[in-house]
Amino acid sequence: MDLGLHDKGAIVAAASKGLGKAIALGLAREGAKVAICARHEEEVRLAAREIEVATGVEVLAVPADVTRQEDIIRLVERAALQFGRIDVLVTNAGGPPPGLFERFSDRDWEAAFNLTLLSVVRLVREVVPYMRRQGGGRIVNMTSISAKQPLPGLILSNAVRPAVVGLAKTLSQELAKDNILVNNVCPGRIATERVFKIDADVAAREGLPVAEVTRRMQADIPLGRYGTPEEVANLVVFLASTPASYISGATIQVDGGLFRGLE
Repeated sequence: MDLGLHDKGAIVAAASKGLGKAIALGLAREGAKVAICARHEEEVRLAAREIEVATGVEVLAVPADVTRQEDIIRLVERAALQFGRIDVLVTNAGGPPPGLFERFSDRDWEAAFNLTLLSVVRLVREVVPYMRRQGGGRIVNMTSISAKQPLPGLILSNAVRPAVVGLAKTLSQELAKDNILVNNVCPGRIATERVFKIDADVAAREGLPVAEVTRRMQADIPLGRYGTPEEVANLVVFLASTPASYISGATIQVDGGLFRGLE
């Protein structure tokens, strides 16, 4: 299937490793020109070089912190200047820290809001004018299964991530006239640094070996294993593609069957 991404301009936030890097690689393999960002300059440049070598496609590396408005503005401006267009935005950021309610101060809650919701607001605000002028675009927000099903020990994520879903649903209606499609992807337990950190946090609280916690977590997944970043990236790349032209306002989980609800 031709996904229609050749020579399209894409931005993937927080893409020096994990899900973001896998998504950027997936888009580049389809011929999209990709701008990636991360806080650490050396890491983001290394990731960009690895993707370029693997795909032969141009990758723009921009050191940027998605909690800083000025960094987001610079990221979008550089991508637009480099590619001449922005067709795809993948919002992404490291999740709030795990922990129980009593652990967190007002400052922690404000940091979670800035990282998880306000970063999406700012990224979308900057790319929409470009997408509108060129006749459309795709916005895919990386959120979490916790936006659909609260997870134990993730109070910050459970509270803030659903706000991204509400934002996206509203944007999908407001931007439909501009042919800008907005969707959310909810990874479940994917084999990334964040998931292993969550396992370690649970192990520390319960006084168990990390390996035992990981086995227990995997046993709770109908497919019996953690997913891979590439399995999440496959869905994101499709939602960014031309064939996904009638999907907007959707929130889709990639979780091996972990989510037990109907919606």
